[in-house]
Amino acid sequence: MSDPSRRPAARAAAPSGYDAPDPVSTAADVRAAAILKAVTWLRVVLVPVIMWLVLAGPDTSDAFGVAAVLFAVAALTDLVDGFLARRWAQTSVFGNFLDTTADKLLVTGALVALVAVDRASAWVAFVIIGRELLVLGLKGAVAAGGELVKPSIWGKAKANVQFLAIFLAMVRTGDPIGPLYLDEYVMLVAAAITVLSAVEYVMRFRAAISADR
Repeated sequence: MSDPSRRPAARAAAPSGYDAPDPVSTAADVRAAAILKAVTWLRVVLVPVIMWLVLAGPDTSDAFGVAAVLFAVAALTDLVDGFLARRWAQTSVFGNFLDTTADKLLVTGALVALVAVDRASAWVAFVIIGRELLVLGLKGAVAAGGELVKPSIWGKAKANVQFLAIFLAMVRTGDPIGPLYLDEYVMLVAAAITVLSAVEYVMRFRAAISADR
């Protein structure tokens, strides 16, 4: 058992301006980081399961419904992950990379499966996936210059509307409203916001990809 009288001496031996780490806080930080990683990895693991269920949807009863439930859970883990990361002040380069990658895999995988079963437009999927590739390349160019691309309000709105559109496409019920189903209208809105988000990113960091750099 450690002697409490030795603790001040241990702190005094630390370099000037440095506070020795608190073992309790360090343990809490490790647990928090582990929970956040587990939540994010859950989202990644659910992607192939959701795709399989969507692809089986036309021939399997309730497959679309189960896929929609799992997709909603995966989308909610994104919100929970962000909330907990801010609450616990747990941010890291790898954590941001993993979280962003999980989001892109979830949306891309679900869209590809929905296109395959004719519940999403290939053109809308192209716009959404193309935007992600564009922004990914832009982030790489900006990072090469030592800058950091922070999320914008358009990026967050894009993700939320995409999640809603994909969920509605999976549960699609009722008759079309005019020429399209409800989810198809929402998917068009998602595509429009996606384009606006891409334009906003390009305009904000156009200097990083200018020809004279």
